[in-house]
Amino acid sequence: MTTTDEPDAAGPDRATLAGLAREGEQLRRGQDQLGKDLAAHTGRIDELAGVVKGLADMLNVRQPSDADSQVGAPSWLVFDPGPADDTAETGEILTSLAAWVAKVYLRYGDTKLPDCWLWHPDVVEELLWLQYAHGAAYDPEAAATAVGDWHDRQRPGVVGRIKTYVGFCSLEAHQPGQDRAIPAPVAPTTDAIGSVAAWWATRRDEPGPAPTGEQVEAARQRISPRGHR
Repeated sequence: MTTTDEPDAAGPDRATLAGLAREGEQLRRGQDQLGKDLAAHTGRIDELAGVVKGLADMLNVRQPSDADSQVGAPSWLVFDPGPADDTAETGEILTSLAAWVAKVYLRYGDTKLPDCWLWHPDVVEELLWLQYAHGAAYDPEAAATAVGDWHDRQRPGVVGRIKTYVGFCSLEAHQPGQDRAIPAPVAPTTDAIGSVAAWWATRRDEPGPAPTGEQVEAARQRISPRGHR
């Protein structure tokens, strides 16, 4: 004859069930506490993110974005599209630039461009980076001060330099035999690179190497009314 305190062969005894119940309650309480801890940490993280954003807004600092990893403005002066007969990419750059010049740059009363602006690599270089700077300044994630900087410093600087570059130039000045019809410039006196490099590397406290007679004569031949590029 069995008593109520003896284990039932068909299932666990009361002590086992009570132990399992206690363990289940402990697990439940642990899960509740974990949920409370996660909620507290999440709230703290959100609070810190709000503080950081507020400080950034106060300082007008642009928040990082995917655009930060993109390549900046191309350089017209060193741009290399690849094969010499491949002008498609070069044409795309100029087409986009010309559209921006008409839409934005020439809208300002102090800006003027001669008809021969495309013949001036220095002018194209200036306008190209200004175009990209304009796009960056008006990026939705850019600070408002970036727009102000474009208007107050960048655009007027380009306007002034272009006036210096081109003066009163015209298409006629680029015709054969005219002042602006000149080949690409070359760095002068490159035959002195070896001697100057040796002087600077080993005895820079002494006077530099004396120019040769050939170098002096070549310099004299270059002295003439300077054409504009």
